[in-house]
Amino acid sequence: MTPESLSPTGTDDPTAVPPPGCPAHGIGVGGLRRLYGPGAEDLESVYEELRAEHGTVAPALLHDDVPIWVVLGHSENMHMLRTPSHYSRDTRLWAPMQDGTVKPNHPLMPHLAWQPLCSHAEGDEHLRLRGAVTGAISTIDHRGIRRHINRATQHLVNKFCEQGRADLVSQFAERLPMMVMCEIFGMPDEYNDRIVEAARDLPKGTETAIASNAYIMDVLTRLTARRRAAPEDDFTSHLINHPARLTDEEVSQHLRLILIVAYESTANLLANVLRVVLTDPRFRAQLNGGQMTVPQAVEQSMWDEPPFSAILGYFAKQDAELGGQRIRRGDGLILGIAPGNVDPRVRPDTKANMQGNRSHLAFSGGPHECPGQDIGRAIADVGVDALLTRLPDAELACEEHELQWTETISNRHLVDLPVKFAPKPQQDVMALPAHRMPSQRSNDWQVSTPLRQAAAPEPSVPTPAPMPEPVGRPGVFQRLLRWWRGE
Repeated sequence: MTPESLSPTGTDDPTAVPPPGCPAHGIGVGGLRRLYGPGAEDLESVYEELRAEHGTVAPALLHDDVPIWVVLGHSENMHMLRTPSHYSRDTRLWAPMQDGTVKPNHPLMPHLAWQPLCSHAEGDEHLRLRGAVTGAISTIDHRGIRRHINRATQHLVNKFCEQGRADLVSQFAERLPMMVMCEIFGMPDEYNDRIVEAARDLPKGTETAIASNAYIMDVLTRLTARRRAAPEDDFTSHLINHPARLTDEEVSQHLRLILIVAYESTANLLANVLRVVLTDPRFRAQLNGGQMTVPQAVEQSMWDEPPFSAILGYFAKQDAELGGQRIRRGDGLILGIAPGNVDPRVRPDTKANMQGNRSHLAFSGGPHECPGQDIGRAIADVGVDALLTRLPDAELACEEHELQWTETISNRHLVDLPVKFAPKPQQDVMALPAHRMPSQRSNDWQVSTPLRQAAAPEPSVPTPAPMPEPVGRPGVFQRLLRWWRGE
């Protein structure tokens, strides 16, 4: 991609800086639109401007005015994801990385630096590393994890339910995913405020992020050594013992990748779903009225506000054409998840309900499709449902326009979500919920792999005696109780 081909003409001084507030403030070298700095505070609007001007694939500039293509079309994104012969995730193929345009201190280097991980690998090496990760994931007891998610939710709600007020971002959405991931990894004792803060800080690429990364790597390195010496029935042990024979370094680095990606995406997903439930009366009415289940609400949120709005990046292995644009070998492309989800060809009415449609881009696709998406869905499904069951009268404790986000090229993160409700007593985290939301029906969170059948998450309030069933067959309540106990 050559910025010169789009350079403006008729300017006396092409280096002049436009005044603040000027529409040209977001324009950089060669007349290309910047995806950072002044004028790029609202990337959703920037993407729509690019779509209107260039179509489904648009030229733009990353930090330090490094040229990049933004893939805005849904089908174009899917084509890129599903054509590994043309597009790779190996950042070493990127021309600006090869010629030194991207400096070692580039603000996005934490996202761009190549690492020996399955997310950057290709061919046989990708199959080896990815096979180990998916193999370890396949050993997870999903029914047991759903029970743990419910207990963890009860534990978190107990901390603030008596106060009648809470911030559902810092006190819930940013904590539940870490509690669950620590359990899956086999390190529940490592869950604390420090690891939550480090996981929030690590992706930022700041000076403090270096210390946060060191802390998390120390935790995961020690965990790897313990499980190498004494394996248990957890994700880490199965990753170590997979026939792919990962080294300790490969194990700990993949644990970090999975921990941070799973944490960040699920924390955003939880916050986004809860925000919509609290601010959109139609959304909550559909839940309360039984027209929408919590899993369907989660799926709708992944269309409207995906946990990651974009992913850096994909890199052309050869000259190609995409969306009417000529892509040259060595060009970089951004997977546009959020803009792809609102492609007018796929969603002419963005307010339309996407119930039953799971073709969103939230979990990527192709060889690098998120392998742990079912776990992420389970955390959101069970966590949101259990929270709303405990706090059915929760309502926003501020005006909707007062809510704030921090936005990067990768995602939008809700800063806080204050709520108020009638104070509630604490609840035994091991006890069955007192009641369930009317929207709960059969669970349908399974997506990519056949997993064990999950029944409705929790039994409902005491009801009249169940209808008689054939002799010798336990009643509905007994069957649900056995499911809860893992029998």
